[in-house]
Amino acid sequence: MASSEMPIVWYFDVISPFAALVIPEITALSAQHDIMFRPVLFAGLLKAFGHLGPAEIPAKRTQTYRMVQWLADERGLAFRAPPAHPFNPLTLLRLLSAKDLTVADAAAAFRLVWVEGRDPESAETAAALASALDVPMDAVQDPAVKDRLRTNTEAAVAAGVYGVPTLAVGHELFWGLDAMPMARAYLADPGLFDRGEMARVSNLPMSVERPR
Repeated sequence: MASSEMPIVWYFDVISPFAALVIPEITALSAQHDIMFRPVLFAGLLKAFGHLGPAEIPAKRTQTYRMVQWLADERGLAFRAPPAHPFNPLTLLRLLSAKDLTVADAAAAFRLVWVEGRDPESAETAAALASALDVPMDAVQDPAVKDRLRTNTEAAVAAGVYGVPTLAVGHELFWGLDAMPMARAYLADPGLFDRGEMARVSNLPMSVERPR
C-alpha cells in the first residue's frame, strides 16, 4: 500500500445510499493509499450548513431512490434499500465509532443496510453490526464513543464537509459518488487544480448572493 503525503479521510454516514455505492471504489483506493474512515452524523452536517437532505425534498426523494437503484443495476452491484428512509442511524454510527475502522468494517455496515436491506433501527441489525465489528453492544452507551462520533462530525464541519460521502485528500474535498474519478486524478496529480481553467474556477467570484 502506498503512503500518500496528504492525509486521506473518508467521511460517511450509513444513511447515505450513495456512500453505499462508492464502497467498491473506496475499497480499491484503500489498497493503494492509507485512508482514515470517519463515521459522521449527516444530520449534523445539514444543520451546520443549513441544508435539507435529498430525502427531505419530496420530488428529489423519489428521484434519489430511483437514481441509486439505477446506478446499482448499471454497475452490477447487489443493492436493496432498507424498509424506510430516512432513518435514525445513530446506533449504527456509534458502533462504528467504537473502534478504528478498516474498509471492511465500513463495507460490513453498508452491506447490512443497503445490500441485505435490513431495518437499520432494529436491535437485530445493530447486533449483527456489533458482531461484524467485534465490538460490544453496550458501546453505544459509552460516553467516549458518543464523544468520538460528535468530534468526528465537528471536525468534518470544520473541514468544510457538507455532505456524505466525502473523500478529503489533504484540504481538498471530493463529495459524492461522481467525484471519485476526479479524486483519483488529483491523487495522481496534486497540481491538478493549480493550472489553467481549474485554477480560475477555483477562485471564481460571486456577482450576486441570494438573501437567506
